[in-house]
Amino acid sequence: MKPILLVEDNPHDVELTLIALEKAKLHNDVVVVRDGDEALDYLFMRNGFADRAEGKPALIMLDIKLNKMSGLRVLETLRKDGALRSIPVVMLTGSKEPSDLNQAYALGVNPYVVKPVMFKDFVSAVSDIGLFWAILNEPPPGSSRAVRSSPLSKREQ
Repeated sequence: MKPILLVEDNPHDVELTLIALEKAKLHNDVVVVRDGDEALDYLFMRNGFADRAEGKPALIMLDIKLNKMSGLRVLETLRKDGALRSIPVVMLTGSKEPSDLNQAYALGVNPYVVKPVMFKDFVSAVSDIGLFWAILNEPPPGSSRAVRSSPLSKREQ
């Protein structure tokens, strides 16, 4: 099963996102990277990720305000690369700035989601995002997606 790549530099938001994805009962592994440079290293299998297993993530959850390289620059780099451009990217950010929103959509983000302030709302939003992109969304024609079982474990069915 393809992993979810979480690109987030705030440890608190990483923890909340992981809790939310767990509550959604997703079985995808989550790879956490802390900045834009590290995200591109993972995606292009270089530096500390040169030996990782081949393959693209099922989904990238990307913050805009990152150290070293912004999420917008990461998104721009992805959309220019033929092998990576079809990966769904969810901009999960605290920014409500119209310029960030407009630029993210111009660069080809899939959804732009402003992080809710309340824990319950944050968990709900991330759970819904994870379920939609990892389970329900149909990939573009010609892309491959492994057939997988229901997101519920056998005991819950």
